[in-house]
Amino acid sequence: MTKKIICPLLSVLLLTASVTGCKWDSDPPATGSNTPLEVAVKLIHTQPVTLTSELTGRVTSTMTSDVRPQVDGIIKQRLFTEGAEVKAGQVLYQIDPATYQASYDQALAQLKNAQATVVSSKLKADRYAELVKEKGVSKQDADDAKATYLQDVASVAQYKAALESAQINLNYTKVRAPISGRIGISSVTPGALVTASQTDALATIRTLDPIYVDLTQSSTELLKLRKQRKNTQLKGDIPVTITLEDGTTYAPQGRLELTEVSVDESTGSVTLRAVVPNPENTLLPGMYVRATVDDGVDTHGVLASQKGISRDVKGNAIAYVVDKDNKVEQRVVTTERVIGSDWLISKGLNEGDKLIVEGTSKIQPGMQVKAVVLDEKNESSAADTPPGVKK
Repeated sequence: MTKKIICPLLSVLLLTASVTGCKWDSDPPATGSNTPLEVAVKLIHTQPVTLTSELTGRVTSTMTSDVRPQVDGIIKQRLFTEGAEVKAGQVLYQIDPATYQASYDQALAQLKNAQATVVSSKLKADRYAELVKEKGVSKQDADDAKATYLQDVASVAQYKAALESAQINLNYTKVRAPISGRIGISSVTPGALVTASQTDALATIRTLDPIYVDLTQSSTELLKLRKQRKNTQLKGDIPVTITLEDGTTYAPQGRLELTEVSVDESTGSVTLRAVVPNPENTLLPGMYVRATVDDGVDTHGVLASQKGISRDVKGNAIAYVVDKDNKVEQRVVTTERVIGSDWLISKGLNEGDKLIVEGTSKIQPGMQVKAVVLDEKNESSAADTPPGVKK
């Protein structure tokens, strides 16, 4: 019984001795919780920023003309190669001229006859005018001779007009190109009957150099761009760069020629027309292209990395900056457009601000932080390394 009591008592005494013999530090070891969080920042600088707009559009020819006959007849010859370049005034089709040549010859003969008659009637009217003075003929006869002469003169004018009309119809048997350009497929062949009033074109000619590119832009965006252009250094022609359907850049640069004066009510868009050189006929009517239109240079533009701009629940753009006391400050900013990997900021950020671009998920407004400034050289490596951790 004595041994059973002594053993537990000894254990209690030993435990008491070990507790009273140990001394704890009054302050626990530092865990680093009071150390400011490191965040990566980029310094904001105002700089010249080239502004551009990305638009889509269709290629259209500068001039388009349907070739139609102006007289009736049978096509005797086709005098061009389909798909070739033609010049204004070039003969494209020959309509059988036989009947029109006969009408011309008839009108010419009638004119010559009338001209001969007017010579005779003039001599008679002059002779009667002299005889009436000597009372060799009556005044009535002299007046009749003069009236006959005047009628013959009018007949000459009438036959001249008929001859000109016959000449015009004869010339129309040669169907000529109204404009210069590239001609398409012919809808008729020799032997076909054509009429002056037909609606179907014999062929279509399109002028391809230079060529138009019609771009579409929303009316809202157009108003915004007009306001921006007032504040940018943009004078003279507005350059336009074309990107083809296969993604390649079209080498010749165009220029913006006009903006449509009305808005399409169904789409709310406005058409902008660019004139583009097309010496090799690379651009063809109907092609879908993309265009980059220069909107000028903002001499005091503010660019902010997209990594430093977030959105709140209302959709407002939010930026976090480090103030002069090294505390986090939240700002609502106004974003205009994306330029590369940056936002163009029109309001909310100023020269010298420290924009937090890394570590935004761990910060709150008013928190004390330590700013680590990134530059262009170490930004890419810092993006893979959490703030405060050395690679």
